[in-house]
Amino acid sequence: MPLQIRKLDSAQPDFKQRLDTLLAFEASTDEAIEHAVASILHDVKERGDAAVLAYTIRFDRIPGDVASMAHFDIPQAELEAALASLPPAQRIALQTAADRIRVFHERQKQELRGFSYAEPDGTVLGQKITPLDRVGIYVPGGKAAYPSSVLMNAIPAKVAGVKEIIMVVPTPDGIKNQMVLAAAAIAGVTRVITIGGAQAVGALAYGTETIAAVDKIVGPGNAYVAAAKRRVFGTVGIDMIAGPSEILVLCDGTTDPDWVAMDLFSQAEHDELAQAIMLCPDADYIAAVEASIHRLLPTMPRVDTIRTSLTDRGALIKVRDMQEACDIANAIAAEHLEISAENPQQWADQIRHAGAMFLGRFSSESLGDYCCGPNHVLPTSRTARFSSPLGVYDFQKRSSVIFVSEAGAQTLGKVAAELAYGEGLQAHARSAELRLKPVP
Repeated sequence: MPLQIRKLDSAQPDFKQRLDTLLAFEASTDEAIEHAVASILHDVKERGDAAVLAYTIRFDRIPGDVASMAHFDIPQAELEAALASLPPAQRIALQTAADRIRVFHERQKQELRGFSYAEPDGTVLGQKITPLDRVGIYVPGGKAAYPSSVLMNAIPAKVAGVKEIIMVVPTPDGIKNQMVLAAAAIAGVTRVITIGGAQAVGALAYGTETIAAVDKIVGPGNAYVAAAKRRVFGTVGIDMIAGPSEILVLCDGTTDPDWVAMDLFSQAEHDELAQAIMLCPDADYIAAVEASIHRLLPTMPRVDTIRTSLTDRGALIKVRDMQEACDIANAIAAEHLEISAENPQQWADQIRHAGAMFLGRFSSESLGDYCCGPNHVLPTSRTARFSSPLGVYDFQKRSSVIFVSEAGAQTLGKVAAELAYGEGLQAHARSAELRLKPVP
């Protein structure tokens, strides 16, 4: 199938409609998946370890006679051994990425401090920030392994001060990925359990005889995992329900077109539903990028996935100028936004909605995926309008702190009583009034 990436022009009368059609993506609810997940979660809630064990053996095709959940626990010594077994270059790369991610999130934590202030009458008000006690991290297994996801999810939790980090990762056919285990060792994961799917989400959310219930579940997974996370939300917190990966490139025409073509490929290779879009005011440059796409595509191992992604959901869009490109970028609210231009900060100042911004022609999105430091778990499907990247703040909670002095109660009590009577809540009013001094 030849690649036929669509080309749009903001000057077209129906441009907005065509752009809306391009961006439209609604995760379909598969009733069979929803029914299966509901059944699995109910079974795990009722039968605990026995259910998790049965589903894991069945779905992950675990060989041998596995009689207990202890089989799926990986001891810390095995994690350290996995780290030691990596080729030196791979081990150094993993450690370097982890160090950079940790430094960034430690800086982030410094900005997330509690506060308090005293009023003249002695009343003290403030906010206390505390880490979650226990979190669960889901790491995909099977077709692909993502040690980078281990680092991006576990390190901010560790920096936040979470005491227990429980990682679940499926191991189809009993095959363990050594880089994933090594990443767990580097990130300081407390416990690794080789289970996955909806049954792992259920075990983390409800707890079993051998797995303690967590406070929050983070990390990507397949459709069954996403459906399970959606169902257990409320019992536990979750990070987000992620959609297909996205990249939007704003280009002024000064970057090597091969670079931009490969940046578009870097997201398109994720899966057929991924979206890669470029905005540029230079028609000749758009043609040059299109030529690069056609020339470079046959060299890609994941050529079929890239071709389908670019054909179905990709676009090269001509705009009037870079200011209009920024306006359109704010409407798209992409997960990854590259500003590949001579003066990227000028245009970054115009951006309000993006999961992560990559400024300048040398800031390829792929660097952010692995080792720049900021988190690669980002809002998708236009949720960057109201959501943020995963961070230390996702593993903390805030408690209001209120100390009302006797003098403060005299003032605040009258205000509260007046409002409570207005709402018809007499007990509220009397509770405040009882603390008022009698009028002499």
